Amino acid sequence: MTTQRSTPRYALVTPARNEAQYIRLTLDSMAAQTHPPVRWVIVSDGSTDGTDDIVRGYCARLPWLRLVRLPEQRDRSFAAKVSCFNAGMQALEDLSFEIIGNLDADISFDADYFAFLLGKFSDNARLGVAGTPFVEGGTHYDYGFTNIEHVSGACQLFRRECFETIGGYVPIKGGGIDWTAVTTARMRGWQTRTFTEKTCLHHRPMGTGGSASKIRGLFRHGQKDYYLGGHGLWQVFRSLYQMTRPPYLAGGLALLGGYGWAFASGVERPVPAELVRFHQAEQMARLRGVFARPAR
Repeated sequence: MTTQRSTPRYALVTPARNEAQYIRLTLDSMAAQTHPPVRWVIVSDGSTDGTDDIVRGYCARLPWLRLVRLPEQRDRSFAAKVSCFNAGMQALEDLSFEIIGNLDADISFDADYFAFLLGKFSDNARLGVAGTPFVEGGTHYDYGFTNIEHVSGACQLFRRECFETIGGYVPIKGGGIDWTAVTTARMRGWQTRTFTEKTCLHHRPMGTGGSASKIRGLFRHGQKDYYLGGHGLWQVFRSLYQMTRPPYLAGGLALLGGYGWAFASGVERPVPAELVRFHQAEQMARLRGVFARPAR
């Protein structure tokens, strides 16, 4: 006799600030889910563009949707996202669920999106974090070069036990909150995975698209690669790879330059030394794997 697989219960938190342009797409995607959450909390971080009114309209017809409004925070760093998420978690304290998710307010997805991901948790008791690639402008990362074990912050689902083990999201002003959570989960022995069979659509354009802004963004990304503990040798190869993509040579030099500037300036790394060692060991293992592949 075949045992029927049980689908775990899940709850979602969405930090949102002035998302009126795109949040209906996310709300409509959630309203269409074949397996809805036990609760979805949207935390408005002092929104002033009508986001709250839009969400209230959906609350009237989605019994599992809640709006929590926070006063506008003076700290507009990435750490504010953690404050919003924690406020959402407080609104879930009366519920029982196995999976907790962080969902951005500017993405859309298929009606069976969450049923698909929940099935992955049912199939693998050691799976701690799961998600899918996000598509922007018709493309997503090339997972021949991007770590399949990293899970994008656009939608991260955590097994609740895993989330509690890692201490939840850690506020880092310069960014890297999502990355830190996923990498810490692996360090604690959990499996993490991006499942490429499905995707979500990211609707908010990232940057202006001009070469100058891309170069500035890559320089900042290089800085972040350093303060999140990236290995210098890995950064060299990453920068060489970036030189094969627009804006080609300048982009790769900016990525390496940002890392070098942060190193030379003695920028403090806000992540534990244990996580830095683990991260660098993973990077070196991946480099060895690349060079060990037989030539085609």
